[in-house]
Amino acid sequence: MSNSNILALIDGSAYSESLCHYVGWIAARSAASVELTHVLGRREGGAEQDLSGSIRLGARTALLEELSSLDAQRNKLAQATGRAILEDGKAIVEQHGEITVSTRLRSGDLIDTVSEREASASMLAIGKRGEAADFAKLHLGSNLERIVRATSKPVFVANRAYTEPKKVLIAYDGGVSSMKAIDTVARDPLFAGLDVTVVTVGTESDSLRADLDSAAATLAAGGHTATTKIVQGSPDHVLGDMTDHEGYDLLVMGAYGHSRIRSMIIGSTTTEMIRSCKVPIVLMK
Repeated sequence: MSNSNILALIDGSAYSESLCHYVGWIAARSAASVELTHVLGRREGGAEQDLSGSIRLGARTALLEELSSLDAQRNKLAQATGRAILEDGKAIVEQHGEITVSTRLRSGDLIDTVSEREASASMLAIGKRGEAADFAKLHLGSNLERIVRATSKPVFVANRAYTEPKKVLIAYDGGVSSMKAIDTVARDPLFAGLDVTVVTVGTESDSLRADLDSAAATLAAGGHTATTKIVQGSPDHVLGDMTDHEGYDLLVMGAYGHSRIRSMIIGSTTTEMIRSCKVPIVLMK
């Protein structure tokens, strides 16, 4: 991602600090610039509300004026909070080196912002959960799957605690986006010098082994000596267990495939995969 730009979507959640550290790490290794964006909801962003319909039984004009004033104060506070979030985020990113960081405070729908800004971005970055997440239910950020589906760019999904990645696990199923993940790791300076393992989920066979050997050859051409593994089980459990117990600090996978990994990303188990994995994930499109 040389001479590229990372579009990072941050809010006031516990994940934003971690996300900014990861974005700084990516930018420093990739010679990328960073665009930090905080999106206010339409209510926060200052959209006027017609309160007259909710005030009945002869309420005084003064009450309407007071409610309007309170609404304006809330909007002003939300904008001030957004600017503070962006300034804090910028300071964290800049801890990782000489990085060009711009900040944007936007109002409206998050997906509209992504659609407008992604053309100039090489990667999107977002936290696994947002401010409104229900941690008791391990609820994922409501915008995460919408963004993964809407964008054509790779998506970096940050976990809650930053750890500098040194050991990368690539989930490989032979699909187009899975092959793109292999090619990206082979070529991108972001992954230079990192310990790489390629895993495919299935039953050992000559064809699976040949696919893995081909992936390893592509990585070798990019300077990586990759370990390859074939593991039986369901993809979300296998990948979650491997990242939990084998010391991987980054998972790279295609967002679309032609096996069970396809249903995992496109279908209902998307959130289960991301929820079960305690390390950041790069989803390749």
